[in-house]
Amino acid sequence: MKSIYPVILLIISNIFMTFAWYGHLRFKSYSLWIVILSSWLIAFFEYCFQVPANRIGHEFYTATQLKVMQEIITLTIFVFFSVWYLKEDFRWNYAVGFALILLAVFFVFKKWD
Repeated sequence: MKSIYPVILLIISNIFMTFAWYGHLRFKSYSLWIVILSSWLIAFFEYCFQVPANRIGHEFYTATQLKVMQEIITLTIFVFFSVWYLKEDFRWNYAVGFALILLAVFFVFKKWD
């Protein structure tokens, strides 16, 4: 059961990360220095979840598995974020690209004995 904690922490971390990296795109009238400081403040909270996620997660997963897991979580959260928050369309070619990336999960997590 403890192996689910890193996943939950990575999800929370990636929500903060997505807002830190892309949330400012709705506020283009703000000065760049304000956006940078705001993003860094949000990123601080991202790290407060991401570092423990990897520390705890490394007890159950390899670093490569954690990284692939993080990328899939990032893409999933970003899809919702870009459609809901940025009001961008989700196109079929994005779905195909993400599906191909999901193949990485299969290859990284499959036991190849």
